[in-house]
Amino acid sequence: MSSLEEALESRDHLVAVWSALVRDRGGRISTDDGIVHMWADSSFGFWNTVTLAGADISADALGEQLARAASFMRARSESGYLWVFEDLLSSQAKASLAQRVAEAGLEVAFSGRGMAGDLSVPEPCHPDLEFRRVESEEHLAAYGDVNARAYGMTPEAGRAALAGSELWRGDVHAYLGYRDGRPVTCAATVAGPGSIFLALVATLPEEMRKGYGEAVTRKAIHEGARRSGHRRLVLHATPAGQPVYERIGCRANTAIHFLQLAAAG
Repeated sequence: MSSLEEALESRDHLVAVWSALVRDRGGRISTDDGIVHMWADSSFGFWNTVTLAGADISADALGEQLARAASFMRARSESGYLWVFEDLLSSQAKASLAQRVAEAGLEVAFSGRGMAGDLSVPEPCHPDLEFRRVESEEHLAAYGDVNARAYGMTPEAGRAALAGSELWRGDVHAYLGYRDGRPVTCAATVAGPGSIFLALVATLPEEMRKGYGEAVTRKAIHEGARRSGHRRLVLHATPAGQPVYERIGCRANTAIHFLQLAAAG
């Protein structure tokens, strides 16, 4: 694939899969002249997502779309993220990205990479962990709590993240890793367009660097691939997660910038 094709795959999987996950949280999906809104107004910020729908986006179009996306975000009651896939921008837009972001009243919260691979992951194991598929309200609460703690969100946001979801107890292949009866790590895969998509991987901060995240990720990939029949995996990685996914067999592609409204003052 070319860099543009990889970026399109990464963005299109976000829209396809995240739309289903956001609808499950009562959110609304809409497209407005080059901007896709997937927004649940949830205290769990990942359910409040905006991205740009085009390709080879010009510098002027980028500035205009960022300004409109920021206006949309300011009108919401909860905060969220605008995802910008760098390889979907023209060369001039890439060069002016930092300026256009600042002019729109946005800032980079963090950056990452799109990643993908065609792979076969055998049944994983870890001597410390017991894997359990998410099947109950207790599991949903634990999964949300691990994510909230890993990403610095409130306990209330964690509890609200997946509460009452039938989707996460059905079509999503979500797994928790338990050590000594306590949930310490989690990962999930969701069927996407001809692939599986990895979502909401997290490990408790005090339990990191023990191989738990990689083990539960391999479990979610193994089960998602086995049940869907897809070998291709698409995901979005933080810098900390990228080496883990490279070990599993994925390759990095487009840079992704997660923008948030800039702090006042």
